[in-house]
Amino acid sequence: MSIFPEHEWPLDADGYPHRAAGRCAVFNSRGQLLLILGHDADKPDYRWWFTPGGGLEAGESPAQGAARELAEETGLQVDPSRMVGPVLDRRSTFYFYRQTRKQDELFFILHVNEDEEAAIDARAGAQLTELEKEVLDDMRWWNLDELAAVENDGELVFPVGLVDMARGWRHGWNGELIRAIEE
Repeated sequence: MSIFPEHEWPLDADGYPHRAAGRCAVFNSRGQLLLILGHDADKPDYRWWFTPGGGLEAGESPAQGAARELAEETGLQVDPSRMVGPVLDRRSTFYFYRQTRKQDELFFILHVNEDEEAAIDARAGAQLTELEKEVLDDMRWWNLDELAAVENDGELVFPVGLVDMARGWRHGWNGELIRAIEE
């Protein structure tokens, strides 16, 4: 039996598993960005850093989905109204779990206080799926200069250009929706 939730990835007109998602760029009071390190179940050496988030459930808005996914992955529950944006509209095509997949993502900004940061660090309320337990390796707060340096040294960070976008977002949002297509 597969632990991959195929029902969350309906096939599009071109035959690709394709879903909508909500993601969040979470900043602590020091301007550090929360990222998760994951790998492909079939290729454990293929690893990348990414923001919390994931596929939307039926009837869920992207902000609601981002807040729910944040709670599931970190244990921190926040009201979706705290999600600022969307700040990035990303269309992504990628290979994961034996297939090329497509995901249409809206990203939001969330600033957390010290108590919320501590809750994230404790991960006490996290409710990972079986797949997430298998493929998520680490979670940490990144100083953006440090993140830029490790990315320059070959670490994969998604979305492409995240460090530059995050430099602007950590102090607030200028109202501009950035659009990105990654294939």
